[in-house]
Amino acid sequence: MEINTAISALGALAQEHRLAAFRLLVRVGEDGMAAGDLARSLAVPHNTMSTHLSVLSQAGLITSQRNGRSIIYRIVPDVMRDLLGFLADDCCQGRPELCGIAVPGKTSTSTCC
Repeated sequence: MEINTAISALGALAQEHRLAAFRLLVRVGEDGMAAGDLARSLAVPHNTMSTHLSVLSQAGLITSQRNGRSIIYRIVPDVMRDLLGFLADDCCQGRPELCGIAVPGKTSTSTCC
């Protein structure tokens, strides 16, 4: 992951409601969640949630798909893995397995995502 991409993703996550929405989408998995359900679950006004989802989408962290009258949001697992790998890449002097963190493309006994 390039540094500017990481900065964009981290900036998008650096807000309470956006981080909560992203974490909720991680929990619901590939089924995703409708924007209105996200807003209700997090007690955030719908128009505010729409803005937050737009920021996450522009950062490439989530994707959306129309389903009838709803828009379903899902995380982009590859981007999440790349961001986690970027953050952990230099962990423990370049040996993330010592920290118990799996970095994509590196050998480890545990995996993430």
